[in-house]
Amino acid sequence: MVAVRLKLLRKQLGMSLQELADRSEMTKSYLSKVERGLSTPSIAAAMKLAQALHIDVNELFSVAGGEEAISVVRASERVEVGGDGDESQPKYEIISPKGGHRGLVPFMITPAADFVATDFKEHEGEEFLFVHRGKIEIDFADHKVALSTGDSVHFNARIPHRIRSVGATRAQVLLVVKGEPTDGDADA
Repeated sequence: MVAVRLKLLRKQLGMSLQELADRSEMTKSYLSKVERGLSTPSIAAAMKLAQALHIDVNELFSVAGGEEAISVVRASERVEVGGDGDESQPKYEIISPKGGHRGLVPFMITPAADFVATDFKEHEGEEFLFVHRGKIEIDFADHKVALSTGDSVHFNARIPHRIRSVGATRAQVLLVVKGEPTDGDADA
C-alpha cells in the first residue's frame, strides 16, 4: 500500500527517485525498496517522506481519496505495516487509513521484545502512546519509562526514543503521531 502511494505521489510531482532521496535525506536504494514493497518505512521515515513530498503523512497510507468529516474503520479494515510475522520486529496497524484530522496519524503497535530490533527514532511533531494491553518500556536515551495497561505518555517526538514489550505477553499500544503542519495546513 505505502509502496504504491509513494511511487504515485512522487510521479505526480514529477520527482525522480534521486530527488526524493535528496529531499528526504534517505538513500535512493532504500526508497527503491520501499516503492517495490521490499521494505516498510518506519513512522519517522514516513514523516520525512511526507515532508519531502509536501503532503500530509496520511496521504502515504490513504486507501481512499478525499477527506471525510467522519471516518469509521472496522478492526478488519486496519492496514498492517511491517512485522511480517517476525516477532523480533515491531508490527504496526494503521487504524485510520481513510484519513481523519490532518497531521494526526493513529496506529496500533505491537512492539518487539528487544531494543536490538529497533533503532532510536526522532522526528518532528509529537507522539502520544496509550498501553492497551501488556507492559512496555520506552527508552529516551538518557532514561527509561515503564508503562503498564492503562498508562500513557505524551512527548516531543524530536527526543530520541524507542519502545519494547516487557513481560510474558507482547504489548499492544495505541500510538498517535502528530506531525508538523505542511504548508497547506491552516490549523495546529
